Amino acid sequence: MLFNSLQFFFFFPIVTVIYFILPQRLRWQLLLAASCFFYMAFIPAYIAVLFLTIAIDYAAAIFIERSRGRTRKAYLILSIVSTCLVLGVFKYFNFINDNLRALAVFLHWNYPVETLRIILPIGLSFHTFQSLSYVIEVYRGNQQAERRFGIYALYVMFYPQLVAGPIERPQHLLPQFDERHEFEYRRVSDGLKLMAWGLFKKLVLADRLALFVNTVYGRPHDYPGISLILATVFFAFQIYCDFSGYSDVAIGAAQVMGFRLRDNFNRPYFARSIPEFWKRWHISLSTWFRDYVYIPLGGKRVSQARWRVNILLTFVISGIWHGANWTFIIWGGLHGFYYLVSAQTKFLRSRLVQIFGLSCRPRLHAGLQAGLTFTLVCFAWIFFRAAGIREAAYIITHLTSGVAEFCLKVSANLFSPSAGKHLFDDLLLKQEKADLVVAVAGIIFLECVHMLQRHGSIRQMLADKPAWLRWALYYSFILGIVVLGKFDNRQFIYFQF
Repeated sequence: MLFNSLQFFFFFPIVTVIYFILPQRLRWQLLLAASCFFYMAFIPAYIAVLFLTIAIDYAAAIFIERSRGRTRKAYLILSIVSTCLVLGVFKYFNFINDNLRALAVFLHWNYPVETLRIILPIGLSFHTFQSLSYVIEVYRGNQQAERRFGIYALYVMFYPQLVAGPIERPQHLLPQFDERHEFEYRRVSDGLKLMAWGLFKKLVLADRLALFVNTVYGRPHDYPGISLILATVFFAFQIYCDFSGYSDVAIGAAQVMGFRLRDNFNRPYFARSIPEFWKRWHISLSTWFRDYVYIPLGGKRVSQARWRVNILLTFVISGIWHGANWTFIIWGGLHGFYYLVSAQTKFLRSRLVQIFGLSCRPRLHAGLQAGLTFTLVCFAWIFFRAAGIREAAYIITHLTSGVAEFCLKVSANLFSPSAGKHLFDDLLLKQEKADLVVAVAGIIFLECVHMLQRHGSIRQMLADKPAWLRWALYYSFILGIVVLGKFDNRQFIYFQF
């Protein structure tokens, strides 16, 4: 079931109303049943795969808590391997198999293994990582093993964040299922506002930007460099609005019922460096890799050479997590390279700031840093979005093709009555001008909201305004979503991961 579907429009209020009506002892059962229904709306049979991983980690955590010494560690390894094996079969078997087949063809060997005809279960990577965090925290002694199978199953399957996060830690989410959540107008109102903001990002911005991105990236050879650049920038905002929009709806839906999910995004394109970007982007995943991959590898408590390997390995694994394709591996490795360069050039950059006097112009300095970081991130997004390495290579090598001619043409026709027509035709060819105008205006509005968020919560700012003004803004915002939104049930990008 999609958050942007008509089914969810009925599903959410019905479940929420029943949740508040039921006595506390029955609420978790309602949520578990609703979560199963929510998940089975995709491919019903895959609920069995989900319950298999749940059963494995549920039993493993209990055995880990009861055991000592090597036996305890053996149960941990068995749990991790078993859970990751399920993920590996569905997500990575065909990728590995295709690469082995290509190697066999190159070496003129016979390779009889056929490609599996299976569909990746929705959100498999997300609930796999949430299950792993539970088992690891039990092993570390930070979490007691949950003896109630239904409660643990709900921890993994909690429908707002089941498919695409945020990835929750057991210490944060599990105790909340035992809390009594009363209906509180302010909290419910804030949750609904956050859900509306997430749907605006998805329906008005992400799905409209997808029209341009899919067209250009689907046939990059048909478009000039300026269109490739614009489509790449549009994809940066598309994936942000798509994924943060999902997170906003998930966090808001949980908040309506009284549950607190962790923030997943914090204005990432305002980051002034790559390390800062990863503190702001997909926070639940980046901290997951920090705590369960980077730190166990040694973190910073090793030699400089080993530290560099740890950073690169962590980012490459992050790339592999995102998808079974070499483009994702390159994307992760590229961010690891960025991270290392940022760390190794810190002194040099400080000297350049002093030489050019940027320390006396902090706003200019911050703008240049954010602009450079955004450019680097956009360049890496090319590999994330491109269908394959060849397509990514073509886009990169043709980013500047025709740009000079385009700028000269725009300059020559700047004051011509048909200047706007030439601009649209040269940029996006077959796309509707109205869609481009709405998309650009939406991005500007988004960034204005982000700038306001530097001074505090928008919801708090609205709460301090007169009732007539607040409700006028709410109705206008909802009307804007209804009029400008793309209601074609377009799937969220991160569902494929």
